[in-house]
Amino acid sequence: MKWLFKTEPSDYSYERLAKEGKTLWTGVKNALALKHLRQVRKGDEIAIYHTGSEKSVVGIARAVADAKGDAVEVAPLKSVLPVPLSAIKSDPRFKDFALVRMGRLSVMPVPESLWKLLTGLA
Repeated sequence: MKWLFKTEPSDYSYERLAKEGKTLWTGVKNALALKHLRQVRKGDEIAIYHTGSEKSVVGIARAVADAKGDAVEVAPLKSVLPVPLSAIKSDPRFKDFALVRMGRLSVMPVPESLWKLLTGLA
């Protein structure tokens, strides 16, 4: 599966994840986001999205273990050129994507058909 995790870069940035090598992703409170987080499995890829003033996908991480409880351990894979929310919203292929429809959701699945577009790899 592919996922998108949101983070406020002043709290925890992709750059910090890259420096630390891995982290336990915690702090998710929303019930639907927690439901998604608990479905993450070892090897799943995760688009890291910076909220706040950046509002962009900035990196790709991988789950290094299955989610346990309300947390999952992730490690960085690579930085990507920022893919801004404005570009995502302006692309009609994303009209039903949770990032566009449910702006406050912090963990969401990413359809395979949108992954390369979302991570700037298309």
